[in-house]
Amino acid sequence: MQVQREILLEMYRRMIRIRRFELAAMDSFARGQIIGTVHPYIGQEASGVGVCMALRRDDLIAGTHRSHGHIIAKGADMKKMMAEIFGKETGYCKGRSGSMGIAAFETGSLGALSIVGSGIPLAVGAALAFKMRGEDRIAVPFTGEGGSNTGNWHECLNMASIWDLPVVFVLENNHWAVSTRVDSVIKVKDLSIRAQGYGIPGVRVDGFDVLAVYEAATKAVARARRGEGPTLLVTESYRFEGHYAGEPEVYRTRSEVEEHRKSDPIPRFHKYLIDNAKASSDEVNAIDAEVKQEIVDAVQFAKASPPPDPATAMDYIYA
Repeated sequence: MQVQREILLEMYRRMIRIRRFELAAMDSFARGQIIGTVHPYIGQEASGVGVCMALRRDDLIAGTHRSHGHIIAKGADMKKMMAEIFGKETGYCKGRSGSMGIAAFETGSLGALSIVGSGIPLAVGAALAFKMRGEDRIAVPFTGEGGSNTGNWHECLNMASIWDLPVVFVLENNHWAVSTRVDSVIKVKDLSIRAQGYGIPGVRVDGFDVLAVYEAATKAVARARRGEGPTLLVTESYRFEGHYAGEPEVYRTRSEVEEHRKSDPIPRFHKYLIDNAKASSDEVNAIDAEVKQEIVDAVQFAKASPPPDPATAMDYIYA
């Protein structure tokens, strides 16, 4: 698949943004500057970026508790993202959602959702609305392999397949649902074959390869836009950090983690750009420097922003 140079460079920029954002968020959490917790997306950048780069701005995504990466991949503003995690008024949700509930409607993000599998019905509902209105738009729910064992998963894939809704179901298999290993709760090794039960295509790709994800997502999105219904896209990846920042991680070995780190999607894509003359070292280094400063500015913005006024605690609440 031929990909324009501008798209390749933007892929790299967004992957670096996610990595540096998550590292900064984890550092701020460790310093006691973030109340609550942080679920880092480090290691899975190629999955979110590969999918979101195949979408238009008016297409919608719905996430999980680990969705900083998805929202950034969709084009979110770093300052608003960081301010929200810091619980500040200048954040996307005015400091009310924290890490696990950020919604950036301006970029087509319905939000991160902390309850496993709960973003899937939102995306399918949006896709149903698109079809009923005759709108040329796509909805993409992200979930991990743990979410694929929920009732939401089955009911939504079933309904979307019956009605040929414009959905691309993205299952990011990072092999651990908190501390539960995937092969202890799912019999099949290739999760994409679960699509057969719904009569839809199932595609499995290397989630560390942003170009492989992008190519598969582009085909699935095109299929949905043609009115041919949903696709299940499984990206095989791994989270390099704990389920949450500071987690003891007693359930997996360091050797397992280090083995997967050898497939780190960022240096892998960096090497591809250089080896294939898609970018020079100076260009890549310039992107790295720009993003580094962008994240420094985002943290400073978050720290300097005011917290929500307690008098507004009941605002934006509906019964």
